[in-house]
Amino acid sequence: MISSLSLTSSTFASSELLNRKSPIPRLNLPAQFPNRSALKHLDRSLSTKKPLHISSVDNLSLSVKSFGRSTECRAYEAESRRLPINVELPEEQAAQKLKIGLYFATWWALNVVFNVYNKKVLNAFPYPWLTSTLSLAAGSLMMLVSWATRMVDAPKTDLDFWKSLLPVAVAHTIGHVAATVSMSKVAVSFTHIIKSGEPAFSVLVSRFLLGEMFPLPVYLSLIPIIGGCALSALTELNFNMTGFMGAMISNLAFVFRNIFSKKGMKGKSVSGMNYYACLSMLSLLILIPFAIAVEGPKLWAEGFQQALSQIGPNFIWWLVAQSMFYHLYNQVSYMSLDQISPLTFSVGNTMKRIFVIVSSIIIFRTPVRPINAIGAAIAILGTFLYSQAKL
Repeated sequence: MISSLSLTSSTFASSELLNRKSPIPRLNLPAQFPNRSALKHLDRSLSTKKPLHISSVDNLSLSVKSFGRSTECRAYEAESRRLPINVELPEEQAAQKLKIGLYFATWWALNVVFNVYNKKVLNAFPYPWLTSTLSLAAGSLMMLVSWATRMVDAPKTDLDFWKSLLPVAVAHTIGHVAATVSMSKVAVSFTHIIKSGEPAFSVLVSRFLLGEMFPLPVYLSLIPIIGGCALSALTELNFNMTGFMGAMISNLAFVFRNIFSKKGMKGKSVSGMNYYACLSMLSLLILIPFAIAVEGPKLWAEGFQQALSQIGPNFIWWLVAQSMFYHLYNQVSYMSLDQISPLTFSVGNTMKRIFVIVSSIIIFRTPVRPINAIGAAIAILGTFLYSQAKL
């Protein structure tokens, strides 16, 4: 039921009408208000067992008469339907926390395994362009098999989706190859220390290229990030400029990947797993011609024979493992991003760096100076402060 009435704004309280139930009390109208007898009947007709809600209030022009500004109110009976309310029970909250914890533990463990096998392969087979290509090829093949066997539902994509994904794939390809080149020249721990400076690149690119402003704490968090990375680079025992520049280029490329991804994926409904699968396939198509041009099959064949003679059949397993685990750790990270906020993901990524750095130092027995370790700790602390300042 919808009703309209006119009354002075001073005598009408919307909060009372919103919360009242049947019957509605009589309105305290001024003596000069016209047709009081008619409104008595209207008052009784508004009585209802359903609560009334205000649908609109329109201020009309001032009246010449003494009863001031008139206000027209429209009320309607609320429907007695039930609205769905999602309430997480304590058991569900605990299960969700456990699920996220398993995602993080799996993500970090797979990342450590990938970095170990990747470094082993690059030490015996110093061809990072082919190594990067094999990583993307293995992931693409795994997902194609998953879609074909219906283990995973294939994504519904169109030409616009692939167009929006193209700049993301270009940036992803550059970042992936640059990081692999870095790891082929320096220790895994050093590469990840420099890569912890990615937030600094993100802020600088967003500020000077996109014109985005940040709160002061975000800018202040860049001081320990940049200072810690610089201190680690200056005190690195086995410093290599190619390795250092590879990590820096990887940081810059992944910042652009994130920017392009945010712009291109608005309104797209593709799960994290399938999104990364499509990204891997497009990156693979981009990378293959460049890998052939830079290194080529002749160098690959010679390097493969040399690695087999030095390592034996285990080298093949190393190649397979690094390729598979690269895709798996990235896939799990994208799956976890579906379940958590970007801030939680950023904190998890920071903790992953610590996990990888410490594990690689222990496994490869990398010599580390105390001042180098302090620089790494400062850079990682800055990354953590950055993630908190972005909240």
